[in-house]
Amino acid sequence: MSKALVVLAFIGLSLGGCTAGNNKPVKQKQYKYYCTMHPQIGADKPGICSKCGMQLVERDTTR
Repeated sequence: MSKALVVLAFIGLSLGGCTAGNNKPVKQKQYKYYCTMHPQIGADKPGICSKCGMQLVERDTTR
């Protein structure tokens, strides 16, 4: 009985990450300032990166 429970748990965990029909890309907010080492971290005003402590730089919006 315990083998069956382990197999069912494995199947449940394997299928848990499936997203049938929901393959739309997630749009991230474009902040005015961002970290050059961690571009996913940003802010609307100057500051410091929460991961590495580097100064956030202004994003080039001329392109």
